[in-house]
Amino acid sequence: MNAAVTDIVDTDRYPLADPGGPGWVRAVEQVRADLRESGCSVLRDFVAAEHREALRAECAGVADRAYYEEQTVNVYNTSPDADLPDWHPGKRTTLRGNAFVAREDIPAEHLIHRLYTDELFQHFLADCLELPQIHPLDDPLAGLVVNIVNPGKEHPWHFDTNEFAVSMLTQQPHGGGVFEYCPHIRSAESENFADVGAVISGDGGHLVRKLPLRPGDLQLFHGRYSLHRVSAVEGEVARHSAIFAYSDRPGVVGTAERTRQLFGRVTAAHGTTARTDDLLD
Repeated sequence: MNAAVTDIVDTDRYPLADPGGPGWVRAVEQVRADLRESGCSVLRDFVAAEHREALRAECAGVADRAYYEEQTVNVYNTSPDADLPDWHPGKRTTLRGNAFVAREDIPAEHLIHRLYTDELFQHFLADCLELPQIHPLDDPLAGLVVNIVNPGKEHPWHFDTNEFAVSMLTQQPHGGGVFEYCPHIRSAESENFADVGAVISGDGGHLVRKLPLRPGDLQLFHGRYSLHRVSAVEGEVARHSAIFAYSDRPGVVGTAERTRQLFGRVTAAHGTTARTDDLLD
């Protein structure tokens, strides 16, 4: 029986140690249905109750390793292009106030790192995503991160680099810090600039869903195609979440420009980036 799964996951609710068993199949079928409907699924209380304080404490303990620098960004995390027409959503910028702890700064023995590298966990996720296999990113910084949103800050509207996102709230703020998203607002074939522009200008509220999350919930999300953000955190407690980055292909890393935005540095791995489409980042 896999140690990471049995040490961390509530296996009574989510029997990951029994691949293909009835409980596994029920969970997988529910996630698949959710993803087809809205591009988002949440497995409530995925982490066993007795481990949630350790989960919170470990992530809080590395928060001071995050790269903190408020930056002006657009929804695609690309450099604003003065030649873009005024209506283009890439022309609109906002202040990104969240920070990331890079994978290389998260100890291997921490719960989230053990879960991220666990082959049985990856098998379960691949089954949920209807993929034959998923691969941890080859990115030494962005493969696994802790996302820090301090009081008064927010993670503004954006798309993810990878095709899907797996995340887990580890510390809940007193107020705000709500995950908001627009299901499948774009595709690999269409950027859908009109709707994206409406959302970031405040005119597309009818396209936005709000999702309440609790520490220990596991979230699967089509972040490559669904615009999303975390609203401003209120109160005195920061919002912390772990982001587990995988791809359906090996060898994927973030672009050098985006990596420098998020971590203030790049590595030799960021010289070549394998991509799956021609969308703006």
